[in-house]
Amino acid sequence: MEINPIALLLAAIITLVVGFIWYHPSVFGTIWMKENNLTQEELKTGNMLKIFGLTYVFSLMITMTLMSLTIHQSGAIGMVGGPPLIEKAQPSFRAFMADYGTAYRTFKHGALHGFMSGLFFAFPVIGINSLFERKSWKYIFIHAGFWIVTLTLMGGIICGFA
Repeated sequence: MEINPIALLLAAIITLVVGFIWYHPSVFGTIWMKENNLTQEELKTGNMLKIFGLTYVFSLMITMTLMSLTIHQSGAIGMVGGPPLIEKAQPSFRAFMADYGTAYRTFKHGALHGFMSGLFFAFPVIGINSLFERKSWKYIFIHAGFWIVTLTLMGGIICGFA
């Protein structure tokens, strides 16, 4: 199973693209700013290179996790010790990969697993943090919605093209 690193690099950009749209003032940005007691002026004071740069690095970390959640063959590769040990794997591994090496490797399948990751992992994490921070349900749904959409698209790209 070959991995396309370009697809992983592109999938990581999804966080920035969806964030640009999602948090735009004409979509959810105005509500998000109100829920955080932020103004446009305050948002302009941040170090944008640092914010966008670290966002991309964190997004690359997410792609690595999503790869194992969306590409089922990752489990088989893990069972033989990872990519460095594939050549030493038993013949049964090669037979398995010959039969199932491309099974469920579609955008649609990855999007499903990305959606499930957003709904059953990101949403609860955001919900727990937000409840303890005394944030509103609007705040929770804005952020959870962002991550559900983002992880859906990232999962689709990773599974379909990586």
